Amino acid sequence: MSIISIWGIIIGGMVVTYAIRLSFIALVPQDRMPDLFRRSLRYVPPAVLAALITPELFRPAGPFDISLGNHRLIAGVVAAIIAWRSRNTWITIATGMIMLWLLSGI
Repeated sequence: MSIISIWGIIIGGMVVTYAIRLSFIALVPQDRMPDLFRRSLRYVPPAVLAALITPELFRPAGPFDISLGNHRLIAGVVAAIIAWRSRNTWITIATGMIMLWLLSGI
């Protein structure tokens, strides 16, 4: 398979995905969406973020690891506590990164 074919598949997939999402937003008026559906859309970003972060916290090197040697999990727990108490995204990110650097010895 040539490099042009690979890039064509990637760009084509991007265009199709974007068009599907854009059609949902652009073609459906806000007043026609059911209220329950509109309220449930607020939970999509946290669910996607959790789906991206969870494997990195619990499986940093491949196998499932919940030991004290898992620095990412400890830093993630500390960051989650800070997020819960402060409700500030920047403080949460900074705290999590600083904890990870301190635990890793960098």
